[in-house]
Amino acid sequence: MAKSLKKRLVVSAVNFTEGGPLTALRDCLSAADSVLSDNWEIVALVHDSRLFDIPRVIFIEFPHSKLSWSSRLFHEFWRFHALSLELKPDVWLSLHDISPRVSVPRQVVYCHNPAPFYKPRLADLWWEPRFLLFTLFYRYLYRFNIHANDLVVVQQDWIRQEFKRMFNVKNVLVAHPVLVHQTAQKSGDSVKKPGVFLYPALPRVFKNFEVLCEAARLVRQQVGDIFEVRLTLNGDESKYAAFIKSHYGDISAVKFIGRQNSQQMALQYQEADVVVFPSRLETWGLPISEAQAFGKPIIVSDLPYAHEAVGNYARAAFFNPLDFKQLAAIMLAYLQGELKFNPHSQPVISSPFAPNWESLIRAVVAETVKEGSL
Repeated sequence: MAKSLKKRLVVSAVNFTEGGPLTALRDCLSAADSVLSDNWEIVALVHDSRLFDIPRVIFIEFPHSKLSWSSRLFHEFWRFHALSLELKPDVWLSLHDISPRVSVPRQVVYCHNPAPFYKPRLADLWWEPRFLLFTLFYRYLYRFNIHANDLVVVQQDWIRQEFKRMFNVKNVLVAHPVLVHQTAQKSGDSVKKPGVFLYPALPRVFKNFEVLCEAARLVRQQVGDIFEVRLTLNGDESKYAAFIKSHYGDISAVKFIGRQNSQQMALQYQEADVVVFPSRLETWGLPISEAQAFGKPIIVSDLPYAHEAVGNYARAAFFNPLDFKQLAAIMLAYLQGELKFNPHSQPVISSPFAPNWESLIRAVVAETVKEGSL
């Protein structure tokens, strides 16, 4: 592809094919389409162009990049270098953690995987030993070539501090992944008793399903079967999932509904009375934002990531993610109509900060960033 007279932005996201990452990519490209003038050409490197409908964007497919990690690294460090020489972009934005080896005037990486900052428990080594290796691998993957970037983007301020400490980078911008493709919905009056607690998450060890299940056991002992806890796992996904199913499958209030597609998930949010999110580690916590879009009360871990993700929201309750008795007390108070929510305010985020995708795109192409401000 010959270099045109226009400026050119390349957005690399060949690993995004479903779920939250795909939604984020769509939102990113939509923001670029709306923010950048006609003087900009937008090129997206994707797995499958059929997943998108943005006429202005030029899509280049890489259907084999996800075959293996060796294939992925080959693309990032060799194939994309050749492509950068061919396309001659003005800006290269990598949306999936890796700082590729490319030849461009301005390079930006978006890092969203919290694995390097996880502190495993002994039980985690038994449930998911590969995840420990993955955390170590990702720590070195983040570090490799990170100083080639003019800007590093993360989703929360606590991660920015970790990047500065762990990788000695200074040009770190916090960008909140505001939902664009999720239409805000308010729940209608429910004719059933308030009793559906929903936890939408993949069964990873840091998702902390056991604290919710222990709380459910305690609540059921006190009020019986007037409520249910819905978990988006089957029990056969991993050793950790099997542990959760075997230890808590006898609790009649706990329902294992399995992984849900986007349409099914929307229905689950509509049917839920409360969304619970006890995860011990997140770069954001997308279900928190999704619950807010549906107007649902949320019970979340009292951790920095959750406070930042909750932001300005009046229907949130926080609990110690290691204390199932505290969680049970909150759930019981809700069921009895006694839970009082306190309005929650967004923590102050220092500059550089992008509150939405549009402002992030401007920062990526450096149109609104003053020299020396990063």
